[in-house]
Amino acid sequence: MRRKAIYIIAWSLLLVAGSCTKVLDKPPIGRLDATSYFKTASDAIQGINAAYQPLLFNSSNNNYYWAFAILPTSIAVVGGDGSRPGLVEMDFLNYTPRTQEFNDFWKINYIGITQCNLVLDRVETIEMDATLKNRIKGEALFLRSYYHFVLTQVFGDVPLLTEIKDPDALRVPRDDKKLIWDQITKDCAQAAQWLPVSYPASETGRCTKGAALGLAAKASLYLEDWNGVLDYIQQLEALGIYSLVPDYEDNFRKGTQNNSESVWEIQHDNLELGVGNFLNQWWASKKVSDGYGFCEVTQEYVDEFEPGDPRLKFTVAMSRDDYFGVTYFPSFSSTGYSPRKYLQSAEEVTQKADGDINYTAIRYAEVLLWKAEAHAQLNQIPEALAALEQVRARARAQAADPETALPPVTAGSQAEVMQAIRHERLVELGFEMHHFFDLVRWGLASQEIPDFVAGKNEYFPIPQTELDLNPMLTQNPGY
Repeated sequence: MRRKAIYIIAWSLLLVAGSCTKVLDKPPIGRLDATSYFKTASDAIQGINAAYQPLLFNSSNNNYYWAFAILPTSIAVVGGDGSRPGLVEMDFLNYTPRTQEFNDFWKINYIGITQCNLVLDRVETIEMDATLKNRIKGEALFLRSYYHFVLTQVFGDVPLLTEIKDPDALRVPRDDKKLIWDQITKDCAQAAQWLPVSYPASETGRCTKGAALGLAAKASLYLEDWNGVLDYIQQLEALGIYSLVPDYEDNFRKGTQNNSESVWEIQHDNLELGVGNFLNQWWASKKVSDGYGFCEVTQEYVDEFEPGDPRLKFTVAMSRDDYFGVTYFPSFSSTGYSPRKYLQSAEEVTQKADGDINYTAIRYAEVLLWKAEAHAQLNQIPEALAALEQVRARARAQAADPETALPPVTAGSQAEVMQAIRHERLVELGFEMHHFFDLVRWGLASQEIPDFVAGKNEYFPIPQTELDLNPMLTQNPGY
């Protein structure tokens, strides 16, 4: 039986659960007076369900978060046929405030924020079970935090919206990203008090207590509050439900998702209802049916892997590999390599752009690497190496020769340990949409990315459309 999960389809509030599809017979919220709509517990559930929709990497969202996180770096180049000029601009760092992908990303995330604020504003007036009400408020706080977080990664300072405003009152200036990260830690700490540790199978995909603690830890990481990072991770680990799965690739297989390593996993499904993962088409080589090939792996990235590291074959398609039912040849991309993650064979999906490999925004492996980094920054070297070793040990166990592959890191200085952690993030989390943002927060982007302009390219331009609509907004430097 297919896994059961939460899926929201645009504003029509369709709820897809498990192997069946339920259409909630309600008009779109956008066409209703919100006050008259939020009357029952069922209304509140539908309202929070709608707040999940902007998360999806689907065609209707045009969510190009992946392009911002990957294409400007040296691990990939844009392929394809040039029909998406914004992606080419990402690759060459010559994007502008009029690049469409930025406008789409800004809008879809503020749609999510607005829906969360609507739920938080209206649910208080509903007479319903208190535990369910608090859970819904926790979901809204977490999702609002997540949308704000990715906006700060892409644009830096952005407006922090924590309440419903009249349209005229939405002309507000940008808030300092540190203020936003601080708000995220507070909101996620509160959400963790309200959210359950887990859900029944029919509710898989809703945010949990662990997800809230994980996002609080990540916001603390960006704040460089190392003790805060460790405190939230300690709370997350105390839940006793997270561990590394023995098989690394189980994090990217259809039948083994939502496993013990998944802390925050964005659900997709191949139901031809707009809830599938479009990366299955956008990243697939043009040499396979309906593939676009808009992300190609570089030799430089392949060379990052240590000899015998099995994660290379799980992450990158190379010459003569089985490539989801066909044999991969170097001619399949301009670089000779393609990504593997989030891709599936044609037999698994009915539409290429409707894949059902989820995006795990927070894996427990990454939590361990945050833990290692926080300890290293506090110069607690043994603790940092212990957390790092957990990640390497899992990979080592899957190597062809575990006796020689991926030896434990024995670096002694703080700088050496940080370098080892940075390397491990690159190979462990390859193509999981972290690398550009890592380089920026470490202050290394200008060293690692050709043509990167320090003081400008750390953040992408505020969309020109938004500047025209809101005279209170200011543009990022250099644009």
